[in-house]
Amino acid sequence: MLSKKIVFVLSIFLFVGLGLSYAQDSDSIEINLLDDFQNAQSAPQKLKLFYDMPNRYIQNSAYDWLEVVNVYLNSSEKTRDTLAVNTYRIMQSQLYKDIGDYDKSVAIAKDIYTNKDSLDKNTKALVLTLLDENYGKLQMYDKQIEIREAKKSLGLTEGVAFYDIYANMGLYRQAMKQYILAVKPTIPDNDYLALARHHNVVGDYLRLDKSAPTAITEYNKATGFLKVFINDNSNEKTEKEIFESESLKAEIEGNIGKSYVLLKNYIESIPHLNESIDVLSEYNNEEYADQIIDNKLYLAEAHLQLDNNRTAKRLLESSFGEMTAQQELKRNRLLAYYYDKIENFKSASLFYKRNERITDSLKANELSILKQQLVAIVGTSDLENSRKLINQQKLANDKFRSEIQAKDERINLVFISLVFTLLGFAGLVYAYLKSIKNQRLIAEQKHFIENSLKEKESLLKEIHHRVKNNLQMVSSLLSLQTRNTKSKAAIEALEEGKSRVKAMALIHQKLYQNDDLSVIEMQGYIESLINSVQSVYKKGGHNISITVDAEGTELDIDRAIPFGLILNELVSNSFKYAFPESDENGKIYIHLRQNGEGGYFEYADNGIGLPDDSDERTNSSMGLRLINRLVNQLQSKLNVDKTKEGVRFWFNYK
Repeated sequence: MLSKKIVFVLSIFLFVGLGLSYAQDSDSIEINLLDDFQNAQSAPQKLKLFYDMPNRYIQNSAYDWLEVVNVYLNSSEKTRDTLAVNTYRIMQSQLYKDIGDYDKSVAIAKDIYTNKDSLDKNTKALVLTLLDENYGKLQMYDKQIEIREAKKSLGLTEGVAFYDIYANMGLYRQAMKQYILAVKPTIPDNDYLALARHHNVVGDYLRLDKSAPTAITEYNKATGFLKVFINDNSNEKTEKEIFESESLKAEIEGNIGKSYVLLKNYIESIPHLNESIDVLSEYNNEEYADQIIDNKLYLAEAHLQLDNNRTAKRLLESSFGEMTAQQELKRNRLLAYYYDKIENFKSASLFYKRNERITDSLKANELSILKQQLVAIVGTSDLENSRKLINQQKLANDKFRSEIQAKDERINLVFISLVFTLLGFAGLVYAYLKSIKNQRLIAEQKHFIENSLKEKESLLKEIHHRVKNNLQMVSSLLSLQTRNTKSKAAIEALEEGKSRVKAMALIHQKLYQNDDLSVIEMQGYIESLINSVQSVYKKGGHNISITVDAEGTELDIDRAIPFGLILNELVSNSFKYAFPESDENGKIYIHLRQNGEGGYFEYADNGIGLPDDSDERTNSSMGLRLINRLVNQLQSKLNVDKTKEGVRFWFNYK
């Protein structure tokens, strides 16, 4: 069994190194998780394995697990082993929750918690978490709040959060605000997986609140942090972390696809949704069932809008499993739309009527539940606020009493201080008159300095403007020389020189256009630089998807010029060599971040990668030698990762 575990872990790291998705083929996994569970010696060991397995249902369904757990539970009940009975019942409750039988899961968990005095802290935490999650699924938010209050009183949590409850009731903006306040301060700056998860959740709230463009920005941030986590080889990753990162990546892809559908960018949405469905479906995990259903419905909507009617119908008539009422409504609406498009109005009418029946049955029930849960939340919030107000009032009363005592003591000193006040008044008048004179002098000097600064700023902008114009003149001269040159090698060399000159000219253009002449905002600069390089390579590069993640990063001119030249060389090389056959699926990723006094730069593409003799060519290639010298100028060292698809350059800088 130990040897099987070693083979399993090594196979996972091999897949990650080759850029393959986790669990690409379930048949290749050599270990059976259910067998591993049964081989554990004691009930606590089985419980630990049960919850530590990142995807326990990849080979065996929840029903298979439930059958095995029930056998152990019956055996423990016969031997009257109370600890083992509680352990197996917790697993039984979790399995019923995963299956979707929330009522049964709640009943088992509540029965365990009736003897809470005999349970240890970890067992209480597991049981209360199960009750919390089940009540959320059952929309019993008042009960959910009671459970969270109990967890707080037991010291299992520091406070009571409501953001998920607000989200379940459709109050997404309120949910997002509370989520950020409650979760963001708890995430360390170097926990990139947690940061990726955080931005994905924020993106979900924005997308559900119909703010798709802003949501995509958050999803891109989540993708950026996830790439940093995956590419960080300094920390060894556990099997669970690898699974979480791969599943999170698939979730984000699906969320981006849904956002594109909301923006009516249907063509762009389809590859994201397909990739998410394929990866999540491989995990065979009930946790992702809702996401897979949502992705399929959004994918069907995209195909309908693109008139891919057969594909849409096949998706809508595929097996969805257990659906929520809202998912059923959307599926019926899409099927009705499909039959309307093919002018089968009788079938369309049938699905419209189904939605009317579902809507009528939901309205009264949802309204009463919503009122009940709002009263519960507001009541809890008001109670907490009342306690705070009482404590504040008590502190104010104590402060008032202290102030009265202090005033009584100060009255005795008033008569003594009055004499000194009169003596000092004359001095104050003299000082005041003198200060007025000084203020006038200061105002005059300040006016002079401000005018001088404005004059210097104007001169500095003019200098940058003239430098930019001179560099453009050099670029124009190179263009003229290109037209008069017949040698292909000479033309290429002149074009490369012109591109480098443009990169430096763009720096000076950004400087004189900015209010702050000391720094350059790199996100806008990089985007402008890419457009400039694309204009040089008119026959290529326009189909490549380019992602720039440098928001909020600002550099001074001493660092911006080397970065501009480095990026000019890398993007030019990608356009020229990375996609020799077709750039339809070409991708370029540029990441630039500042962290205190240091920073991190990464450039990657998914082209054909570097040739085998790239190390030997480094000494002969003008571009690579220039990049290495520029990186040395930034007091860093260039790192190159050759992968199966493409190449990655990265370095840290001061």
